[in-house]
Amino acid sequence: MAVFTVPQTLANTSLPIPKVIIFDVNETLLDLTSMRTSVGDALGGRQDLLPLWFSTMLHYSLVATTTGEYHDFGKIGVAALMMVADINDIALTPEQAKTAIVTPLLQLPPHGDVKEGLTALKAQGFKLVSLTNSSNFGVKTQFENAGLMSFFEARYSVEDIEIYKPDLRSYAWALEKLGVKPEEALMVAAHGWDIAGAKAAGLQTAFITRPGKALYPLAQQPDYIVSDVNELAALLNSKTQ
Repeated sequence: MAVFTVPQTLANTSLPIPKVIIFDVNETLLDLTSMRTSVGDALGGRQDLLPLWFSTMLHYSLVATTTGEYHDFGKIGVAALMMVADINDIALTPEQAKTAIVTPLLQLPPHGDVKEGLTALKAQGFKLVSLTNSSNFGVKTQFENAGLMSFFEARYSVEDIEIYKPDLRSYAWALEKLGVKPEEALMVAAHGWDIAGAKAAGLQTAFITRPGKALYPLAQQPDYIVSDVNELAALLNSKTQ
């Protein structure tokens, strides 16, 4: 069986310098480690179930998109946690699930490299925006609590179009709002599914190799693979020299 390994650093030197850099938020910029305690407590101490909860939440956000029955990402998160509890025979009420998710999610800290890396990108003159499946209120509160507001010129939420990433229409909508062509934008994410969607939509892409994250081997591969935002800033800076 072939083994797919992700190189620590990869850069497409033939690409043009992007006019705008679009960041995913949760896990890409914000560290979900602190949620392990609250979600684990809600699941009877099963912190190992956090990845299953997060993937279930993403799965059913796509169900919402394909069925045309949009629900707020937070509500999907609560429903997904209830499902994980049910599958594992853990007693959990909707109120307990909401308490375990909402407050911790709004208070996530940034990864250690994020502020320094964003500062470097801003100093290089890049326009930075975010594109998230979270609500407008949610991402605004997250950025305020994490001290990231000043780095971003705009925050885009799929709540405005009720189409979750990685549906190609979500990226097309963001590009229209920005007034740029797909190849003029760089999508940065720590999720293989987000990279797959953005690449299929024609954007440049950069995958951040956060712990526990992997690319989807059957999708188009990203233009950049970096360990953190600092490394991305250094790579883009080298292209301008």
